[in-house]
Amino acid sequence: MSVVGTLALVQMVALSVNFAGGVLVEPLMNEGGEFGFSASSVGLSFTLFFLAGAMLSPVAGWLGERYGPRKMMIVASLSYCGVMVLVAFVSAPWELWLSFGILRGAVQAIFMVPLMAAVSAWFRQRLGLATGLLWAASGIGPAVMAPLLINLVQGVDWQTTFTYFGLASGAFILLLTLVFRSKPADVGALAYGARAGDVEDSGISPEQERARAKVFNQHVRRTKAFWNLPAIHGLGCAGHGIILLFVVPFAIMKGLTFTEAALTLSILSLVSIPSRMLTPMIAEKYGTKPIMATCLMIQGLTVLMLFVSTEWWHFYLFAVLFGIGFGGEWTGYLVINRQYYGNGPIGSVYGWQMSGAQIGHAFVSWVSGIMLDMTGSYNLLFAVSAAMSIAGAVVTMTLEDTSKRLIGDWESAVPKVEDSDNADTRPASKAPSAAD
Repeated sequence: MSVVGTLALVQMVALSVNFAGGVLVEPLMNEGGEFGFSASSVGLSFTLFFLAGAMLSPVAGWLGERYGPRKMMIVASLSYCGVMVLVAFVSAPWELWLSFGILRGAVQAIFMVPLMAAVSAWFRQRLGLATGLLWAASGIGPAVMAPLLINLVQGVDWQTTFTYFGLASGAFILLLTLVFRSKPADVGALAYGARAGDVEDSGISPEQERARAKVFNQHVRRTKAFWNLPAIHGLGCAGHGIILLFVVPFAIMKGLTFTEAALTLSILSLVSIPSRMLTPMIAEKYGTKPIMATCLMIQGLTVLMLFVSTEWWHFYLFAVLFGIGFGGEWTGYLVINRQYYGNGPIGSVYGWQMSGAQIGHAFVSWVSGIMLDMTGSYNLLFAVSAAMSIAGAVVTMTLEDTSKRLIGDWESAVPKVEDSDNADTRPASKAPSAAD
């Protein structure tokens, strides 16, 4: 489980600004503050962040398959440090769009795709437990960072906060690369739950691995789920993306203090922790489709509470209920990929699903900012949020039954490929059975 612990720490740091970013909207939009940017300008920075992630997530998945997650983690740690320092020196909207938007999105694609896909390589069994623990731990970062960021930005200043945060975060993640390994074969071990007769990746040359990934992806693209899962991820992320960005300024408008409003996001993140952990475990045992649809529906319906929220306890009650759905609707994708596609190399597949998620975030980040500038009201934003989540639940129910694999013996179609030194002429590994 050391790989889970390592990646949990990475996600706690790398995703903290992403999920806690809503607390930064008010300082950036405050007309009497340091920046005074418009809502559409701030929304565009998040849109560019998610668009960059959407375009680069499939590429990041492919790079992870080609060069290994550990090398990608080293690149990401150094890049994250540099990007956060650039964010510290923002003074104009275009600088925010470039640093906080495009460059941050590019780095996040590496953190979200190849590193998460690496978990699948370490677990033949109990993938739901591993994924649940990983996502649960990653919820701690935003819960801590939301009030911390807003207090540091207000109590110190923007430049100091992000300079030191970037340097410390990048250094910490870089240190974690010393103990992280891309796959069990790198340390002479077997994946958890692997049987003695299983052929592991250590017996496959890099050329054979690439041929195997190519055939796997060809088979996967013929399934309906390959196209539907990115769409569902996009709808779900559009639904909670509006909330993560705008619930804090909305609460402030309703009379809450900065700290009280930021606590809404902290409560939401904390409540999502058990939901993040339990969802993959329940999904692995009973099927991902019903649990994902239920969480999407909870996420959508609870948004309606915001139309009548005026007191602090209204927002905290909303955060508790919304957090249950939010924590569960997006944490089962590794499990549903295993249920549909077995133990194949899912880096690129997961990358396309993350691309759908990022497109959903990108769409609502910019459009909701424009709507807010035009109307001055949050009601339309929250109506769109609820509609997106509910639509995602409806599409989820059209998915295939997760009790059956969608692709057959695809490994029989993998050609035998010799490595560059002609040292490995072994055939492709035998696909694990559905009972693995």
